[in-house]
Amino acid sequence: MKFALAVHGTRGDVEPCAAVGLELLRRGHEVRIAVAPDTLGLVESAGLAAVAYGPSSQEAEDFVRNFWKNVRNFWKNQTPVNVLRAAKEYFNQTWAEMGTTLTSLADGADLLVTGMIQQGLAADVAEYYDIPLAVLDYFPARVNGQLIPILPSPLIRSAISALWWLHWRVTKQAEDALRRELRLPKAIGPSTRRVMERESLEIQAYDELCFPGLAAEWAEWDGRRPYVGALTMELPTDADDEVLSWIAAGTPPIYFGFGSMPVRSPADTLAMISAACLQLGERALICTGANDFTHIPHFDHVKVVDAVNHAAIFPSCRAVVHHGGAGTTAAGLRAGIPTLILWIWIEQPIWASAIERLKVGSAHRFSTTTQQSLVADLRTILAPQYVTRAREIATQMTKPAESVTTAADLLEETARTRRCG
Repeated sequence: MKFALAVHGTRGDVEPCAAVGLELLRRGHEVRIAVAPDTLGLVESAGLAAVAYGPSSQEAEDFVRNFWKNVRNFWKNQTPVNVLRAAKEYFNQTWAEMGTTLTSLADGADLLVTGMIQQGLAADVAEYYDIPLAVLDYFPARVNGQLIPILPSPLIRSAISALWWLHWRVTKQAEDALRRELRLPKAIGPSTRRVMERESLEIQAYDELCFPGLAAEWAEWDGRRPYVGALTMELPTDADDEVLSWIAAGTPPIYFGFGSMPVRSPADTLAMISAACLQLGERALICTGANDFTHIPHFDHVKVVDAVNHAAIFPSCRAVVHHGGAGTTAAGLRAGIPTLILWIWIEQPIWASAIERLKVGSAHRFSTTTQQSLVADLRTILAPQYVTRAREIATQMTKPAESVTTAADLLEETARTRRCG
C-alpha cells in the first residue's frame, strides 16, 4: 500500500510521524513524507524519502510566538484587526505552497497521515482524493475536560473549542483558496469538525494513564481515538558513548534540556543550573537543543552536549528537567526517573499538570525560575517518594516498540478497510 505522511513543526512534531513511517516502510509499503525544510535531514538520515513542506519550523515558530504575543497585547499597541490581518497574510503565503506539495504527495496514496499542525490542509487534500485521513495527536487536542484538573471541565472544553475556532478564522481565507483550486465546496466549519464527521482515525500518541478519565469521556467515538503511547525513533547520537562514559565516571547526573525552545540567556541558564547543582552536590548533563552554549564557562560538575538519545541516557540519570515537550516527558516517564518541568510554551502546562497528577515530579514556569526555586524544586523531586513513584509509573508505560507497532497496525487496517470497501 501507499502512505503519504505530512507533518510540519520541530523535531517533537516530526518524530512521531517519522517513527510510524519507518515501521510502514519496514513492512514493505511505499512511504512518502513531507516535513519542514530544516527537519529534512532528520527524516532522511533515518531512511525516509522526504520532501520540503512549507517554511522552516523556526520561521513558523517565530510567527506563532509573535502572534500570541500580539494577542496578549491586543489593546496596548495595535488593534485586533491588524493582528488578524497579519496572520491571514502569513497563511495566504504559506498554504498555497504547502497545498501544492501535499496534493502532489498524496496522489495515488491509500491513506494520508498528518500531525497536529495544519490538519486543515490534510483534511482538504484527503477529501479531494477521497482517501481516509489519520491524525497523530501527541496530547489531547480535541474538546475534553481532563487536561488541567484545577480548572472546571466546561471551561477547559470552551477554551479548546475557542482555540480551534480562532485557528479556523485565521486560516479560512487561505483554505478557501485551496479548496477552490481543488474544486471543493467552501468549508463551513473548522477542520476539526470535518475530521470527526469523516470518522477519521485520531491516534493518541501518548499513554492513557497520563489523563485519567479521558478514555471514558471519549467512549462515544467508538474506538476512533485509540491510545498507542509516545512514538519515537530512538535515534542514537554521536555524543551518546561519550556521555555514558562521563556518567559512569561519577554519580548519576540530573539531565537538563529544552528541546527546540530558545531560552533568553544560555549563559545565565547555565550559571543557574551549575550553581543549583553545586549547592545540592549533584552533577548536571545539559542538552543545548536549539540554544547556543558556546563561549560559556566550563564547570567540572557540568557536561554540555548538543543532543543525546533520551532512551539510552535517561535511565542512567537521577532525574530529568525539561520544557515539557510530549516526547521528552514520555522518555522521562519510561526511564522511571522523577521529572521537573520548567515550561515555556502554551501547550507545555498540559504535561506539567500530568506530571504532578501522576506524583512523579513537579513543575514551574521557566521564566520565573531562580537558583533558589530550582534548588527547592530539585530537592522535592529527588525525595524518596517521587523516586519510588517514578519507578512504579515506568512499569505501566507503553514500550516504544509496542507503540510504533500498534500505530502502524491501525494505519494499515484503516487503509486496507477503505481499499477493500
